[in-house]
Amino acid sequence: MNLHTDVSSTPEPFGRLLRDCRRGRRLSQLELALNAEVSQRHLSFLESGRARPSREMVLQLAEALDLPLETRNRLLTAAGFAGVYPRRRLDAEAMAPVRIALERMLAVHEPFPAMVVDRAWNVVMVNRALPRMLALVGGIEAMAARVGGNNMLKMTLHPEGLRPYIVNFDEIAAHLLTRSAHEALDHPVLDEILKEVLRYPGLPNRGRSVDWAVPMLPVLPTRLSVNGIEVSLITTLASFGTPQDITADELRIENMFPADAHSEALLRQLLA
Repeated sequence: MNLHTDVSSTPEPFGRLLRDCRRGRRLSQLELALNAEVSQRHLSFLESGRARPSREMVLQLAEALDLPLETRNRLLTAAGFAGVYPRRRLDAEAMAPVRIALERMLAVHEPFPAMVVDRAWNVVMVNRALPRMLALVGGIEAMAARVGGNNMLKMTLHPEGLRPYIVNFDEIAAHLLTRSAHEALDHPVLDEILKEVLRYPGLPNRGRSVDWAVPMLPVLPTRLSVNGIEVSLITTLASFGTPQDITADELRIENMFPADAHSEALLRQLLA
């Protein structure tokens, strides 16, 4: 079993990486010191390189920052320690409980679409309902070929992906870009994909103002229209609690639910 450390020939300085993680969480030194139960003076010394952390201190700070497991490994490596969290393939024998749980969650969600994606939005697994729905726009494989990858962020925002069929595209795009920009702080792979996506023409400004004249719904639905057929969907996200493997930590289950009775009837008909 290999531990994923994501290191180059020249490890990044621990203090700078810790400071970047803290600023990414929008925490002051004092706030992080209080959360991690250390003195602000010691934290300042760690960030400036005047002090070296113990392995326990690195893990204590990572826990206080609620960092992804991959970033915790990066902090450990930068401090001169080996990473402690493995990255196993999803088809590995040890990952069987994770794989079986994902398959069951996808299956029980039918006839509504659901998928498993990683933190970079790459599609890992789907249930039977998702390809049936995307068949209305030519199919998931054809769309992936057009946008350059089986990546849901690309497929949603690319001009040759779902974009022409999303009625409320500006709202959805602004939400996805803001969320992805936040998550990219912890995931360099997503950061590279986001840079590619931001080169797509016609994307909305992420700081776009809200039209307060329009009644606000509890959640933001995605409204699709294809050849006169309309469907409105809301999405929930689920993840594994207390993961101890980077792969399990990065997987998310996206369950799509119909936002109205018409959409429910259509989704049931598609799978039937």
